[in-house]
Amino acid sequence: MSNIHDLAQIIREHPFSQGMSDEHIQLLTGCAKNTHFSDGAYLFREGDDADTFYWIRAGKVAMEFHAPPRGTLQIDCRKAGEALGWSWIVEPYRWFCDARALEDTRALAFDATCLRGKMESDLQLACALYRRFVPLMYRGLQRTQLQLLDVYGGN
Repeated sequence: MSNIHDLAQIIREHPFSQGMSDEHIQLLTGCAKNTHFSDGAYLFREGDDADTFYWIRAGKVAMEFHAPPRGTLQIDCRKAGEALGWSWIVEPYRWFCDARALEDTRALAFDATCLRGKMESDLQLACALYRRFVPLMYRGLQRTQLQLLDVYGGN
């Protein structure tokens, strides 16, 4: 079990938080916990409340959705050093896909309600997080577009 100082250090060293102030690291730490997912376990499911987001520390996570009649399609993959999930930051705060561990995965899990409250009271924190999440969202949309072209482009 890690203590609060260890957790703050883990957050400080994660690529997603590079350049964040110590004050913002402490605010993030108050909303974070270490988690583990076994190979094949779901981090979240499409349609569920987006009440957590993740920073992957080790392992791989597939982002998938079900597309009848083709079945389950992997639309993206996240690995160590990357963030997973932005639905927590956009209303109605629901996951638009599934996320499933492709191998044993360790992650930091952030309580979205906690963090949204801190963002409401600290606009600099909100700006720092949005500056990191908007590129993540953009890259995710680009990757999804490429996947869709790969799946449907030849038809």
